[in-house]
Amino acid sequence: MATRGIQRLRELGIRHDVVTYRYDKMGARIAADAIDEPEDIVLKSLVFRADDGSFLFALISANANVSTRNLGRVAGHKHVEAASPRDAERVTGYQVGGISPLGARQSLPVFLDETSSHYPSLILNAGGRGTLVRIATADLVRATDATVADLRAG
Repeated sequence: MATRGIQRLRELGIRHDVVTYRYDKMGARIAADAIDEPEDIVLKSLVFRADDGSFLFALISANANVSTRNLGRVAGHKHVEAASPRDAERVTGYQVGGISPLGARQSLPVFLDETSSHYPSLILNAGGRGTLVRIATADLVRATDATVADLRAG
């Protein structure tokens, strides 16, 4: 079954490979291990809430953490914080553990970590638990209109 994220890539004519695994527990590190891929190229799709009540996506490698200071700065907000699971599900239309910027219910600004952007292809959630896609990094940026910036903490 194609998720909304996969359908969106098809609509855009973006070449991608679907990668599935048995979803037991949430986490990009767990997904990377399950599909035997380096944590550097498997992305977390994180939803943040800004000080004005708007939401945005941060995409970062499974083995890294987002600096809310850096994210806020590049997004033009004084303060951002992780969205509650309930809010993340409401604005994306996806379940936590399957959240993706591809085919999300609301089109949110997307920020891709600069270090992650150096890889030729990346793997991220396709909109369903245990369903990922591998796509060229340039295509991910194009499909999501992502801003590439330094998002890493420490």
